[in-house]
Formats: sequence, structure tokens, C-alpha cells
Amino acid sequence: MKIESIQKEGQGYILCRPDDQPLRTEQDVLDLISGCFEHNSYKLLLQEGTLSDEFYNLRTGLAGTTLQKLINYHIKAAAVIRTEEATQGRFKELLTELNKGEDFRVFGSETEALAWLLG
Repeated sequence: MKIESIQKEGQGYILCRPDDQPLRTEQDVLDLISGCFEHNSYKLLLQEGTLSDEFYNLRTGLAGTTLQKLINYHIKAAAVIRTEEATQGRFKELLTELNKGEDFRVFGSETEALAWLLG
């Protein structure tokens, strides 16, 4: 994962861009949180492609671990997911519940995600 500190509309956030190593392990989650702390930013935008197949498979526990750590460290996060994984099975049910809250939401575009994250 590649992270970058961005300033927009007078607010800062961390942009997590995809690379050849998407979020796969709990250590990756901790590294991401460390990046937020290094830049003193508690808003996070995960671009499409930053989440691995393990994240979408709820049996691995990676999604739950990730979400719990983000909540524990008070990091508001938005993810851009346009892929088929977001519209299937148990993961779709999870997203339906998450999108009702104020901690983590999923959007179909980066524009929508930023509007919520910075709004």
C-alpha cells in the first residue's frame, strides 16, 4: 500500500493507493494506522484495489479486525469499492450495516467518498 497525506478544503486526510501489496494482514492494518498517526490525520480514504480478497472473505476475520482497529483509534474511513465483491453475500450485508454508521462507509466513487469523509 502507498499512503499519502492530502490537504483539501482546509482538511487533511490519508489517501491509501493500491499497489502490488493490498491490505492482507493485521500487520498491514497496523502499518496503515501508524501512517495516519505519523501524519496526524484521522481520516482515511481507501482507493479501489487497496483491499485484498481476504478482506472481502469475512471468514478470514480481516474485515472485522480492520474495522475494529479503525474504530478503536478513532479513524474515520471511506473505501471506494466498485467491484462485484461488494454486492455479494455476507459482505454486502456487512456493508449495509456499516453504511448506516459514521465510522466506515463504502462508496462507488472517490468524489462521493471524499464528500462524506470531509463533510
